[in-house]
Amino acid sequence: MELAHSLLLNEEACNQLGEVQKAEFIFDWLRYLEKLLLATSRSDVREKQKTLVEQLLSLLNSSPGPPTRNLLAKNLGILYSIGDTFSVYETIDKCNDLIRSKDDSPSYLPTKLAAVVCLGSLYKKLGRILGNTFTDTVGNILKAVKSAESQGRYEIMLSLQNILSGLGASATPCHRDIYKAARSCLTDRSMAVRCAAAKCLLELQKEAIFMWSTDLDSVATLCFKSFEGSNYDVRISVSKLLGTVLAKAVISKHPGSAASRQSIRKVSLEEVLELLGTGFLRGTSGFLRASGDVLKGTSSVSRDVRVGVTQAYVVFVSTLGGAWLEKNFAAFLSHILSLVSQSHPKATQTQVDAVCGRRCISFILRATIGSLLGEKAQIAAAKDICQAIWKLKKVVDAVMSDSNLETRLGSTDVAASPHMLVCALQELGNLIHSLGTTAAPLLQDSSTGILDSVISVILHPSISVRLAAAWCLHCIAVALPSYLTPLLERCLERLTVLKSSPEAVTGFSFAVAALLGAVKHCPLGIPHGKGKIVMALAEDLLCSASQNSRLSAQRTQAGWLLIAALMTLGSSVISHHLARVLLLWKCVFPVSPKDLETEKSRGDSFTWQVTLEGRAGALCAIKSFVSHCGDLLTEEVIQRLLPPLPCAVDLLTQLSSILKTYGSPLKTPSVVYRQRLYELLILLPPETYEAENLCTILKELAADLTAPDIQVAASTFLLPPLCHQDDLLILSPLLQETDHRFIEEQLLLGSGIACGSLEYDPYTIYEKGVEGDSVPKPLPPTLSVISSAVKLFGVVCAHVGEAQRLLILEQLLDSIKHTKGPRQQVLQLHVVSSLSSFLKYVAGCKGNLGPEEMRRPALALVMGALESPNPLLRCAAAEAWARLAQVGNDGAFTTALAQVSFDKLKSARDVVTRTGHSLALGSLHRYLGGISSQHLNSCVGILYTLSQDSTSPDVQTWALHSLSLVIDSAGPHYYTHVEPTLSLIIMLLLNVPPTHAEVHQSLGRCLNALITTLGPELQGNNTSFSTLRTSCLLGCAVMQDNPDCLVQAQAISCLQQLHMFAPRHVNLSSLVSCLCVHLCSPYLLLRRSVLACLRQLVQREAAEVSEHAVMLAQDSSREELISDANIREVGLEGALLTLLDKETDQRLCHDIKETLNHMLTSMAVDKLSFWLKLCKDVLAASADFTTVTCVDTMQEEEGDKGDDASVLTTRSDDKFHPFTNPRWATRVFAAECVCRIINQCENAHSAHFDIALAQEMKKRDSRNDFLVLHLADLIRMAFMAATDHSDHLRLSGLETLLVVIRRFAAIPEPEFPGHVILEQYQANVGAALRPAFTSETPPDVTAKACQVCSAWIASGVVSDLNDLRRVHQLLVSSLTKVQAGKEALSHLYNESASTMEILAVLKAWAEVYIIAVERHKNHRQPLKTTTCSEDSVINGSYSSDELLDLVHTDLGTLSRLWLAALQDFALLTLPPEFASQLPVEGGAFYTAETSDNAKLHYYNSWALILHATALWLTSTGFVADADEGAANLSRPVTPTSMCQGSSSGATVKSPEDVYTDRFHLILGISVEFLCSLHSDATMESITACLHALQALLDVPWPRSKIGSDQDLGIELLNVLHRVILTRESSCIQLASLEVVRQIICAAQEHVKEKRRSAEVDDGAAEKETLPEFGEGKDTGGLVPGKSLVFATLELCVCILVRQLPELNPKLTGSPGIKATKPQVLSEDGSRLVSAALGILSELPAVCSPEGSISVLPTILYLTIGVLRETAVRLPGGQLSSTVAASLQALKGILSSPMARAEKSHTAWTDLLRSALTTILDCWDPVDGTQQQLDDISLLTAVTVFILSTSPEVTTIPCLQNRCIEKFKATLEKKEPIVQIKTYQLLLSIFQYPNTVVSYPYIYSLVSSIVDKLQEINMRKPEDTTELQIFQEGIKVLEALVAVAEEQHRSQLVTCLLPILISFLLDENALGSATSILRNLHDFALQNLMQIGPQYSSVFKSVMASSPALKARLEAAIKGNQESVKVKIPTTTKHTKNPGKNSSIQLKTNFL
Repeated sequence: MELAHSLLLNEEACNQLGEVQKAEFIFDWLRYLEKLLLATSRSDVREKQKTLVEQLLSLLNSSPGPPTRNLLAKNLGILYSIGDTFSVYETIDKCNDLIRSKDDSPSYLPTKLAAVVCLGSLYKKLGRILGNTFTDTVGNILKAVKSAESQGRYEIMLSLQNILSGLGASATPCHRDIYKAARSCLTDRSMAVRCAAAKCLLELQKEAIFMWSTDLDSVATLCFKSFEGSNYDVRISVSKLLGTVLAKAVISKHPGSAASRQSIRKVSLEEVLELLGTGFLRGTSGFLRASGDVLKGTSSVSRDVRVGVTQAYVVFVSTLGGAWLEKNFAAFLSHILSLVSQSHPKATQTQVDAVCGRRCISFILRATIGSLLGEKAQIAAAKDICQAIWKLKKVVDAVMSDSNLETRLGSTDVAASPHMLVCALQELGNLIHSLGTTAAPLLQDSSTGILDSVISVILHPSISVRLAAAWCLHCIAVALPSYLTPLLERCLERLTVLKSSPEAVTGFSFAVAALLGAVKHCPLGIPHGKGKIVMALAEDLLCSASQNSRLSAQRTQAGWLLIAALMTLGSSVISHHLARVLLLWKCVFPVSPKDLETEKSRGDSFTWQVTLEGRAGALCAIKSFVSHCGDLLTEEVIQRLLPPLPCAVDLLTQLSSILKTYGSPLKTPSVVYRQRLYELLILLPPETYEAENLCTILKELAADLTAPDIQVAASTFLLPPLCHQDDLLILSPLLQETDHRFIEEQLLLGSGIACGSLEYDPYTIYEKGVEGDSVPKPLPPTLSVISSAVKLFGVVCAHVGEAQRLLILEQLLDSIKHTKGPRQQVLQLHVVSSLSSFLKYVAGCKGNLGPEEMRRPALALVMGALESPNPLLRCAAAEAWARLAQVGNDGAFTTALAQVSFDKLKSARDVVTRTGHSLALGSLHRYLGGISSQHLNSCVGILYTLSQDSTSPDVQTWALHSLSLVIDSAGPHYYTHVEPTLSLIIMLLLNVPPTHAEVHQSLGRCLNALITTLGPELQGNNTSFSTLRTSCLLGCAVMQDNPDCLVQAQAISCLQQLHMFAPRHVNLSSLVSCLCVHLCSPYLLLRRSVLACLRQLVQREAAEVSEHAVMLAQDSSREELISDANIREVGLEGALLTLLDKETDQRLCHDIKETLNHMLTSMAVDKLSFWLKLCKDVLAASADFTTVTCVDTMQEEEGDKGDDASVLTTRSDDKFHPFTNPRWATRVFAAECVCRIINQCENAHSAHFDIALAQEMKKRDSRNDFLVLHLADLIRMAFMAATDHSDHLRLSGLETLLVVIRRFAAIPEPEFPGHVILEQYQANVGAALRPAFTSETPPDVTAKACQVCSAWIASGVVSDLNDLRRVHQLLVSSLTKVQAGKEALSHLYNESASTMEILAVLKAWAEVYIIAVERHKNHRQPLKTTTCSEDSVINGSYSSDELLDLVHTDLGTLSRLWLAALQDFALLTLPPEFASQLPVEGGAFYTAETSDNAKLHYYNSWALILHATALWLTSTGFVADADEGAANLSRPVTPTSMCQGSSSGATVKSPEDVYTDRFHLILGISVEFLCSLHSDATMESITACLHALQALLDVPWPRSKIGSDQDLGIELLNVLHRVILTRESSCIQLASLEVVRQIICAAQEHVKEKRRSAEVDDGAAEKETLPEFGEGKDTGGLVPGKSLVFATLELCVCILVRQLPELNPKLTGSPGIKATKPQVLSEDGSRLVSAALGILSELPAVCSPEGSISVLPTILYLTIGVLRETAVRLPGGQLSSTVAASLQALKGILSSPMARAEKSHTAWTDLLRSALTTILDCWDPVDGTQQQLDDISLLTAVTVFILSTSPEVTTIPCLQNRCIEKFKATLEKKEPIVQIKTYQLLLSIFQYPNTVVSYPYIYSLVSSIVDKLQEINMRKPEDTTELQIFQEGIKVLEALVAVAEEQHRSQLVTCLLPILISFLLDENALGSATSILRNLHDFALQNLMQIGPQYSSVFKSVMASSPALKARLEAAIKGNQESVKVKIPTTTKHTKNPGKNSSIQLKTNFL
């Protein structure tokens, strides 16, 4: 293929190839040439032009295939447009000669067609340059049309389209001729030709004025004709033509002189609409030539014309645009509605016609109002529709009130208006549904009176109008949940009052049912009591039905309808009414068969009608119960449901005889009854009904399916569910999803059958619509009973005995054999459907078909269907064929089946057999995998042959589809066939005419399957794979150029697969440009594949995709291709957002969102401004009324802060706005995107949240962009969203605001130190929050706003308390609302909604209170810092107490409410077995019935409330509150409490009891939560819970409770242990350890208290008999599970071993101490270890002396272990935090009183000696390796032992000597820091008061210290460290002097003085001395001054004995005095020193 990539065709390479390869080669060269020509310079092209033209023309003669001829023509056009044009005339002549040629042989046809295509391309490219030749060319082409066959006509039309587009106005002379030719082609028998002609005429009308003026009528009539017998593509093309021409006629401004103007008539809008209306009503019969049929009113317009005209209406309005529609809406609406009015009786003469007509009208309204108008215009439109409804209503009223009965009955208008009303009501409902809560102003507008108008129509005489009105109310309720309850109340009230009017009973029962169905769409629900009212009313209706025969039927239906609708409210409501429903159900059927018999003999036609209606209703209610309340279906309930069923089945068998007796009035009721029973039986598990019932049902079903009176073959609704989805693609495109599915459905069903409509089954009004928001569309009962029967047959047949099954199958087979003609087809359809349903069910259950003889009838049935003329039936039969093999479960049987198909395919020649059996083979492979390799070969062989049968496109389509299934299922086994298959596919793609689109679609599926099979192999580089890959890419390219949209969709999905497996080889830029071009395609399936592909591409390379799209948009040559998607302005992202706004298909919308999310994730940080601008544009483009509101709020808010207001309200309407009126759903998505962008920035550069850094980096490089610089925009967007009319958007806006506050609260404002950047937006935040607290705001919005309020107050952004009050006031107002009690809360929603709101308020207050207390604590701690922090306190956040004061005013109320909420929570979390003990009325904030819904809200808020309550209890110290009298202490009664009665009985509780209750409440909730942490428990809840426990244990009273109740303490410890084990987070573990510490403190206090009281009681005399307090009592045993200490030890060991696994002897493998390198832990790890050690050191105090002996070894082992493992040498001799903690712990343990208590003294002494030995052993090398431990840490530990234990521990000689050795050794160490520390430690030992301890050290170590000092003295210290060592040494000696006994002192002083004096300098030396010597001098002098007076006698004697010393001292003193005089100069010289000196002094004071 590389050889094909040259400017000229490489002919020798080409001629060596085979036929297929040659075609590939040429196609590839042409593709390459197209790109190359555009890139080559003009001169180079001209050089080779002659040769190129010759080559191209020679290809023209070699009969090229369709894709090749198109490319060839394109290249010729490009070549002449770039190169010279003088030879172009020759080329044109050649083409014309080819066309004129008389050769009509099929082999010459491709050349002729290629010539036609070339002419089109040349004229399109060169246009007017060829001006003078075009008349001949066009004439020649038009002549050819007459004799051409369909392919020729197709290509000629497209070629003429190109010629017209190239020549423009200069082609005028030929316009009429072309018009004539195109007219005849527009009604051609080939659909492709019709489409091409429509495109040609569309091009023609741009210049041909006559088409939309003088000939307008004939164009319209022509289009109507073209619609007849058309397919979907023709309807799309022709409706586009018709709509465009008519739109042009309306808006055209006529050119030319006055004279010409007169000849052209101006067309008014009325005339145009009249024209379209004629087409809609009369079809093609024209105006004057009305045939006799039309006059008689018998014939009706064919459906395809009507559907085509419907689409033309939509095109017409869309072309004129939204603004035009807004202006002319009223006229348009009245015209559209008039199409179904009584003035055109023919349009609606049968119900079938009426339903289809209404569908068309609804479609026009939905497609125009729904997609062209913005929200504001939609509201205006809704008002117009409402006006129309009022007008129609008046007409009805006038007729109904006419007293003259004659005129009343004769008046046609009553029956007339129903269809108009139905359409108007449905559109009104849809409009309001799509507007959502933005429609609120519309409903509040009393002048329109929407609700009144809809409710008034509920009494209309026509049932369809009543249903439509009810459905409209449903839509209103779903859109505006706040209207649901009032509407329900209003309808129930009307229903009760008007119980005696039949219309009112049915109408209002429909309305109530529709409203009940809306509840599941409204999360806030309805008050629980409404269910009771509905139930009571339903019972009343059912009971009173028999009282008045005029109302019996209506009341019966209404009663059961209400009960059925009530079921949708779910089990929480129904459980209360279940018993009554079951009772009614039982009463509706006779008890025994005998009663049924007697019933038959009584009654008349009317009573039977009522009875059947009632029983059908009851069945429907039970069906509704089973499907909506599945969790109530217990064994017991099922047993109560079953008894009436046998009787219901009995009645089924009797229906036919009843029908015979009473005649046709019972026909419909009996069909409905059957259908209801079948539907219920399908839902119930088949095991529940008995065997004889099963057989009866089966017989009835068989009879139903073969009933003699069935006329209609409704295959299109029965079969699709039974076929495989993929197989439906090869059938009619109508089965595929399109944007016009809603109206196209009627063509699918065939002429005699009605589309679904609500009046066929009113019971569907409460069901969830299949298509989301549209009206339910049940089929007529006669059809739906069949589909139910088919479904049920599958289930029942699988459960009866085998004999029974065989019998039924044979019976069905016979019934088909014995009928003929159309009836036989109907029967076959039903029977095969049932059999398929049965096989599908059995295969689904992994069941088996049964014995051999079962196969025969089944096979015969399927085989017959495989050869049926109905393609859909063949499709279902092929599926059944494969299922048969699947359930036959026998290899030989499968092989036999395949063989049957092989034989048939070999012998048969007819299309039907060949298509059916080829699909059967594919299906076999699909369900049974690769059957066997030899099978695979023969199967592939046969399918190859069939797929090349060019005489029948159908056979090709089915065979290729089947081949794709085989490829898919064979997988790797298919490798051997890949190459031949691929070349077959390419050959067909290059040769099949484009008019056979379905063949191309199947080829696409095959290619897709092949690519999947090859998979990652496609990346391979060897030649075989690269040729395969090239072929695949080539195949995709051919399909991309195909005119059919579905083929293009296939091409895109193939490229998507290729991109997945071999991304390097797919040209991304051409793929992206192809995707962008089709982004707004009118074909839904194409848009879907575009987005599926985009979604995949942006996951890998979002940035590249985005760039390619923008480049494409800027490339002006492609401009005409993407007119709809505005990529140039807003990029691909913006185009997708616009598409999201317009799109209605759920799947597409999901893909668009996913694509945008992927793009955002990978690009938002880099293109920050772009993304934020996009979101801002979408949010700012919202409907104008929202901005008005925010202006007002802002201005009254600010007063003088005008600038803030303007930030939010400046509207730039004058400049271009990329998004016009986006819907609320799109705006919600934009707000969510803003939150995502903020989250993305969090993981990016830190400058996004640091304004100073961001500004600096922006200065450095202006391309840098950071989020914090866009803060104003973020706030503005959040504000716009939070103050919108749409509740969903308000929630998103508040969420955005919350995210902004949390992320930006702490960022300081660099220009105003002490302030933060968010502070300037406080007015905006206040303004955004205020609307959420108005009375009409829904609870979920208020709840969210509370969360934002508390976050704002807690964030500390606002420093001024007065500013803060604005937001605080909002919280206060909602608290008042909570206090006001149940009465004040809204009754619009379910009680659980008010629970949600109350708890949100309490949670918000809790958060504020917690923050206030924390700040208060932090500020109370003394300020150790310097002045700067004081400043920040003054002007930083408000002083801590102020916030606390703010909360304090409401604290009394709050605390009561908090306690009440906690009590509720505690009750709700009890296990189900305590349900009977719960209060019947519910709790303070929830009602018993709604407890399930309320639980969720409690789960969301309890944790913070618990923490706040604990803090409050702590602050009161558990002392009685002043405002709480003892009377109401028992239960925290709140104004909202629903159980005031319960508190009166228990008024006698003492305060002590109340506190105990509260304490246990908090403790209980915490323990319950912590001991069973679910995986979804939030970190917030766990920490809040632990903090609550900490707060609780901060005060003495609760500590005494825990201390005195040991089991409670142990329980808590065990729970905390679990928390530590299951949660890794260090903050949770630290919080848990803090609680553990408090528990141990509590235990200590308790033990101390007991000891103290025992001493007081027993007096000091009987000391010996004192009982032992503390754990371990007298024995010292600690029992696991019963011991607090043991539990604590477990927990601490868990923490320590997790951080330091070496502590665990099991891990290290030896109990001894093992050598490991010490390690430094992370900061969190160190904190945890330190906390655990702190707890360990407290433990001995909790034990009795004996107990302490048991624990001591463990505690010492762990403490010393930590010391050993973490004693790392740190610079500067610091101790690591863990070492410091272990030393602290050691000190605590060693000084424990237990060490001295007589009972434990000896044991402790032994243990402590061992511990000291262990520490000393740490120095010794283990296993010959020296450990890297830190000497200082170990020495400090030894010192702690020496100083803290009783002397007898450390004074035994062996230990003492070892300690002294260690000190000696460290004194010898070289490191100065070690020496300094050693001196400091020795100092503390020498000063130890007990001489027994200190003297041995003094004796052993002093001499070496003195030696050291003298040595330093000799060589004078050289640096500060030596100076420090020396100073420390001197201090030690001085201390010795102080300690020494009187007689030895003199010697010591004598020793010390010379050393000190030797450092003194005289005044001369002092001036020149270094700073160190100078320091030394000062130090020595200072010390001498102290020693002199202290030991004067010794001092004097020394001075006397040594005159030299004396002289030196005097000189120094004198010099010092001098220097004091000249102090100023010296201090300036030595400014550095004082600091040094002071720091040294600080250090020396350390120990």
